Amino acid sequence: MNLIISGTNRKHSNSLKVAKFYLKELEKRGEDFDILSLEDLPANIIETDMYGKRSEAFAKIQEKVSQAKKFVFIIPEYNGSYPGILKLFMDCCAFPASFYHKKAALVGVSTGKYGNIRGVDHFTGVCNYMRMHVLPLKIHIPLIQNELNSEEEFHDPISLKFIIEQIDEIERF
Repeated sequence: MNLIISGTNRKHSNSLKVAKFYLKELEKRGEDFDILSLEDLPANIIETDMYGKRSEAFAKIQEKVSQAKKFVFIIPEYNGSYPGILKLFMDCCAFPASFYHKKAALVGVSTGKYGNIRGVDHFTGVCNYMRMHVLPLKIHIPLIQNELNSEEEFHDPISLKFIIEQIDEIERF
């Protein structure tokens, strides 16, 4: 099992919608992925799971992370970077078992016009530090509120072309 991580704990986020789209497309290709939404993190994670501690609630999440070989991170833009909850999640995970020498694909989303270029770049540095192998094709989806139709499908042919290209590469990665 591999994981698509919706990188925010915001309820009903566009990141989760994008994660669901990626899941559907990867499953069509026979890939074994599941979604981990950071909405599902324990509310008291900062007290229960930092610095080597492990709560029962996070232990289940940690098990999924440890078993995964590939990750797709859907990374929304928060203040010109990525969400603090995503960094907290990474910091709570066991090192090196969680991410060491595993594969990561990165997808930036924003309501602005740059698709979280800076945040994806910042997160790439974290992945490199954790010795993850980052897929060179990183996708940046600007104006996400205009990209998904009512069925939560991408409808812009140019955006869809690049997203499908990345999904094809994830499959081969």
